Amino acid sequence: KQQKWKSSVSTKVEMPPCDFVPEKYKSYQYERMQNIREQNVSPSLRMYYKKPLLLHQGHMQWLFDYEGRRYLDLFAGIVTVSVGHCHPKVTMAAQKQLARLWHTTNIYMHPSIQEYAEKLTSLLPDPLKVVYLTNSGSEANDLAMFMARLYTRNFDIISFRGAYHGGSPYTLGLTSIGLYKHGVANGFGCSTTMLPDVFRGPWGGSHCRDSPVQTIRKCSCSEGVCLANDQYIEQFKDTLDTSVPKTIAGFIAEPIQGVNGAVQYPRSFLKEAYQLVRERGGVCISDEVQTGFGRTGSHFWGFQTHDVVPDIVTLAKGIANGFPMAAVVTTKEIASSLAQSLHFNTFGGNPLACVVGAAVLDAIEEDGLQKNSEDVGTYMLLELAKLRDKFEIVGDVRGKGLMIGVEMVIDKRSRLPLPPEEISQIWEDCKDMGVLIGRGGLYSQTFRIKPPMCITKKDANFAVEVFHTALQRHMERAA
Repeated sequence: KQQKWKSSVSTKVEMPPCDFVPEKYKSYQYERMQNIREQNVSPSLRMYYKKPLLLHQGHMQWLFDYEGRRYLDLFAGIVTVSVGHCHPKVTMAAQKQLARLWHTTNIYMHPSIQEYAEKLTSLLPDPLKVVYLTNSGSEANDLAMFMARLYTRNFDIISFRGAYHGGSPYTLGLTSIGLYKHGVANGFGCSTTMLPDVFRGPWGGSHCRDSPVQTIRKCSCSEGVCLANDQYIEQFKDTLDTSVPKTIAGFIAEPIQGVNGAVQYPRSFLKEAYQLVRERGGVCISDEVQTGFGRTGSHFWGFQTHDVVPDIVTLAKGIANGFPMAAVVTTKEIASSLAQSLHFNTFGGNPLACVVGAAVLDAIEEDGLQKNSEDVGTYMLLELAKLRDKFEIVGDVRGKGLMIGVEMVIDKRSRLPLPPEEISQIWEDCKDMGVLIGRGGLYSQTFRIKPPMCITKKDANFAVEVFHTALQRHMERAA
């Protein structure tokens, strides 16, 4: 029966055309690849889908598998391919630099680290003008924690429940999703606080969030008043009064939670929380690993959508379109706290990464990708909201720009998460119809849509129609 469903899966709408022709696949057979994966690759690196994809080539928003099948990539290598797979401008910059100089380490000056530092910091408000380059988001957040503690001479750091800030032993204390926790001592000096989630949390209403789509919850708040926000701020104060000392090192938050499924807070929450943290001597860290570089559409950085200026900003993923690169940007004073002793990163700021990073910034500007994120993202959110109104199992549609979450529920009244096996069927059907979507949330109940920022409205129409078909098939199965 399962096989019949799989082979008969199709959608009325045609996949948008693409004139790119992938090369012929010439590597090992699929079965051999699978065997090597099982024998020689760590089992902790889990794969998506019942029959994992064997991908061969990428072009902008498209991926091609070993048999030449084309997929619309709505997950972008987990929100990492910002300007498009193998973007010609970025590829050309990397190829040129490969032939010139790969690596000297930052004990010498080479042109690209200075050029990139100037270019990146010019996009951030004062006083965020000093950058330390690393290779991954976990590394960047690790360093941000270290800097916060050195600078304030305090130790405790607060993060939200549902946050993901990395998988290194240090950042695991901030990461607050059970799936990522291992049974070893971690999180010393890290406290979590209630997530101000206006859909799933105890409070929320119909005007809370900065999104074209609000929750289905109702509220009686007048203009400029948000009772849900007031309640969540009380919870934050409670954490400050009970879980940490009088003075703290800092508070870290994603402007929109990524791994937890594009969770958004009430509009003025971060502004008020930042003030409370600074009163306790702490610094405010904005984790822009998923929200940065124009993805939210209205602004280049996620923190700007909350009308705040953090003390430390961490960047990774889309910063280099898939090349290993990350950054911590902060003030001169905070940066100098790290200079009292030696702190060194062998590969951070290498010539190749800096050239790629600069080419990504050029591509975002030249291709108008921030504007495209706003236009296509808003369009897609509104189209997905129509499906929420049509299907009882689509509980919430949320996000901003091309950072979108669709939370699946048993029914809208209970807001209980749809069981994983049911979500998996919908997800597999989307893949079989040519659309790749991410998963997230504490119960893996939220579809994550965070594509390369070059996708078009035609692509969005195709994706929404595929998702619509998958939901209808789910209803037929349930019946």
